[in-house]
Amino acid sequence: MILPEVRDPRMITVRRGGSLTDDHHSLLALWAADCAEHVLPIFESVCLDDVRPRAAIAAAREWAAGTTPMMTARATGGHAMGAARPLRGPARFAAYAAGQAACVGHVAEHDLGAAAYAIKAARGPSGTDLNAGRTERDWQRERLPAEVRDLVLEDQAARDSICWSVFSA
Repeated sequence: MILPEVRDPRMITVRRGGSLTDDHHSLLALWAADCAEHVLPIFESVCLDDVRPRAAIAAAREWAAGTTPMMTARATGGHAMGAARPLRGPARFAAYAAGQAACVGHVAEHDLGAAAYAIKAARGPSGTDLNAGRTERDWQRERLPAEVRDLVLEDQAARDSICWSVFSA
């Protein structure tokens, strides 16, 4: 579970009573897509012909560009998560990262889902390569857009415990 019981109003769009602007929401989706794409080769090395996670990453970017409706991107994310279900280990986590990225348009907090699953994928088959996880986390943080950097870093600190502590490990 990567979503908080009580939502931070800074992660809720203005039209739903929060303070997240559409521009910042789009930046979160693009960053989540970058996080997922970075580990996508892990999935693709196991499932050569399954395009669902790659399609989900594309859908996240298309939603951010305003060329795909949120419900379409969200459904595409669900298909990527379907690709993850029969798998185990890093390939599964990489597919989940893609699915989470595609769902950011629906709920902005899925951005950390994409990032957290990507870190779990990077930790390798045993899940214990913390150095690889930190390298992935740092790579992600270097790519955070300045406009949402503080928001994401504060959200990582707040939700670290429900995101398998990947942001602090």
